Amino acid sequence: MGKKSNDKSNDTQNNPAQSGETAAKSAAKPGKLKRKDYEAELVRLHGELVALQEWVKHAGLKVCILFEGRDGAGKGGSIKAITERVSPRTFRVIALPAPSDREKSQMYIQRYLPHLPAAGEVVIFDRSWYNRAGVERVMGFCTDEQARRFLAAVPAVEKAIVESGVILIKFWLEVSEDEQTRRMEGRINDPRKTWKLSPMDLESYKRWYDYSAARDEMFENSDTAWAPWFMVPSDDKKRARLNIIRHILKTVPYEHVKRDRIELPKRQKRGKYEEPRYQVKQVEQAY
Repeated sequence: MGKKSNDKSNDTQNNPAQSGETAAKSAAKPGKLKRKDYEAELVRLHGELVALQEWVKHAGLKVCILFEGRDGAGKGGSIKAITERVSPRTFRVIALPAPSDREKSQMYIQRYLPHLPAAGEVVIFDRSWYNRAGVERVMGFCTDEQARRFLAAVPAVEKAIVESGVILIKFWLEVSEDEQTRRMEGRINDPRKTWKLSPMDLESYKRWYDYSAARDEMFENSDTAWAPWFMVPSDDKKRARLNIIRHILKTVPYEHVKRDRIELPKRQKRGKYEEPRYQVKQVEQAY
């Protein structure tokens, strides 16, 4: 399926459809990032995310970030890295469950629309309306015809979203076959991660190339000038998280909001207060 000339993003560096798995494989592999270097840079980027948050509230910006990718690509960890130092009232994470019978009868994208950001909000979708082009199509929850109708319609829908003033950022996290296998085996063997593994994850794991074909067609039809896809090689989780945060900071225009100097006030005097006589139960101090 060919690109539609001027309506598509022609920037080679920003065009994920050209690359697929080869993007991650062909890139020169940098050395392993030391934990202390990662944590130091993450602290710096977190400070900038807080500054961005304050500007989003101050200026009434509307930011919507989509995370897509195969199981085990690192979407959840990347979202956690973004949100762990900002306010959940400003940064909202949306991870919708399977649609209800009522939602199945609606226009497909309808259940996602109420979650789009209002002024002063950043909304992060942990999987999004692109479920229709990916997991639903590969796992047989929709027909090829339904998926193609979605792909034909989604550029116009996203154009309307962007023209309403939303800054829309779309990430695809690209994990290699070997690394996905390592991470999925970790979910089987690590009791902290077993909740991440479902029968559907195991079934989808078998369908690597079905997912590749679905991803390629999705890129081909929805990588537009107004809502381009950005691929993130994610075999190295630390680098992926830093690169994602840096991209967000470069994409969303923000300024540092001037803060008034803050000093802690003096506490009140004890006055007539007396310590209570009753004893409240305490958690056992085992550590």
